[in-house]
Amino acid sequence: MNKIVSFLFFTLGMYASANVHLPAIFADHMVLQRNATVNIWGHAEPNEEITLTADFLDREYKVKANSEAKFSIAFPTPKEGGPYTIKLKGYNEVILKDVLLGEVWLMSGQSNMEMSAAWGIQNGEEEAVKAQEPNIRFFKVNKTSADFPQQEIVGNWSVCTPETMKQHSAVGYFFAQRLHKMLDGVPVAIIISAWGGTAAELWTPEQVFIENPELKESFQKFPPSEYYPIKTAAAYNAMIAPINSYKIAGTAWYQGETNTGNFTTYEKLLTEMIASWRAARQEEFPFYIIQIAPYSYWEDSGARIRNIQRKVAQNTPKSGLIMTADVSTPDDIHPKNKKPVGERLANLVLKNEYGKHLGLVNAPTPERVVFEGQKAVVFLQNAEGLHFKNSRVSQFELAGKDGKYYPAKAVIKNNTIEIKSAQVKQPISVRYAWKNTAMPDIFNQIELPLTTFELE
Repeated sequence: MNKIVSFLFFTLGMYASANVHLPAIFADHMVLQRNATVNIWGHAEPNEEITLTADFLDREYKVKANSEAKFSIAFPTPKEGGPYTIKLKGYNEVILKDVLLGEVWLMSGQSNMEMSAAWGIQNGEEEAVKAQEPNIRFFKVNKTSADFPQQEIVGNWSVCTPETMKQHSAVGYFFAQRLHKMLDGVPVAIIISAWGGTAAELWTPEQVFIENPELKESFQKFPPSEYYPIKTAAAYNAMIAPINSYKIAGTAWYQGETNTGNFTTYEKLLTEMIASWRAARQEEFPFYIIQIAPYSYWEDSGARIRNIQRKVAQNTPKSGLIMTADVSTPDDIHPKNKKPVGERLANLVLKNEYGKHLGLVNAPTPERVVFEGQKAVVFLQNAEGLHFKNSRVSQFELAGKDGKYYPAKAVIKNNTIEIKSAQVKQPISVRYAWKNTAMPDIFNQIELPLTTFELE
């Protein structure tokens, strides 16, 4: 009898401790990327067989947990739809309900990405009342940091309602709302992993700093803060790395304000960060950069960061730049008018990633400069209908070999701008809107502004 009792206790103990466990990203109300191969992973007893079934799949998928008590199941998703139920059965059974198939986008950065309607955005209350959108879902990653890449993510899924909309990224919501509408009702999920005040170094894997020690050295000048960690890779390890296997359609990045404090390395840093995120996912997924708005940063650091963001967006495959300078005020580091930002992001994504014929959706962007005697000729892309907002204002400057910039006059000719200055006889460099608080005065036919730039 004692042997039987011991066996029962052993068996019950084994089953009690061997429950299939899933990270928080796999829960009721989640959205999986449609038309893709996706993964669900977790922990179970070593060698425990896990069977996955779903009412959108035509067969079962089985794997066994490895010796480290981990498992991962890959399976295909069909076109958009739901709600569905997914079941994972081992010694116990986990049931995921109200699962949708649609488009999944990661939204990351600092406070302007994190900023929600509850912070007091423009027309926030009116927009929240209309936000009864059951096919828009949010996964909000809790703020947490770690010294090494983590496996578990801290966060939760929620369905978009007037109440939940107020608590999530406003840019993300307006992006998802337009995407959902223009894709004829396809479910859209946004994973919000953002932390106000954080420098890009916190979102970059440590391997980047091992390979580029000058980036870490530049970061040493940042003072400690009571609101966010000051340690390379700290946010990446806890808020990005755990979901690197979760299939996404792309990423939007709204960050840069804090890096005005060490702009000299930001171009290299941002370029390496994007490459490292893509390497971790083994995929060149779309990466869109939202430009920081005019604000009274120190010296010309804000203009420099905007120019760097332009260059990285232009030089990075499958990337794009979203302008914010014309929908903000230079006295507020947290511009309240978030709807145009989210919609501009959506328009670029709809055209570039989903093939929607929306006409011109890009802002005018400098392509190259040619110096002809006393003048500089800047050639632009997306310059249809290029015009000055105020014909008496020009924010162009020219510099010669001495490196000193002087005010210059500009004339628009089709998709080019000719710039001259009586003080510069042989220009070798031209720049535009090179002040932290500069508001744009050149727009294309859809009233998108020309970005800050410097060209040589």
